[in-house]
Amino acid sequence: MLATYGYKDGSGEYLITIDTERCNGCGDCVAACPAHVFVVVDEDPNDPMREEPVAMVALEKKKKLKYECNPCKPTVDRAPLPCVEACKASAISHSW
Repeated sequence: MLATYGYKDGSGEYLITIDTERCNGCGDCVAACPAHVFVVVDEDPNDPMREEPVAMVALEKKKKLKYECNPCKPTVDRAPLPCVEACKASAISHSW
């Protein structure tokens, strides 16, 4: 299941997608994110049948991704973002 967090507005898309089937709840994204955007929860609110921990965007950060993630946003080169690079399961993607 793909869980998408964030929003679209006139200035662009600010979305983070977590593939909850790939996510193993390890928390590497939590440690790698300087803005503390991610949390690991025991129960996936998007999939009540899932029994393993899973990462998600903290509720208070969902509508602030444009600002919270801006320091990591690539400018010239397309270097991977810290959370994407830290995710060994390749479960995280961004719209920018």
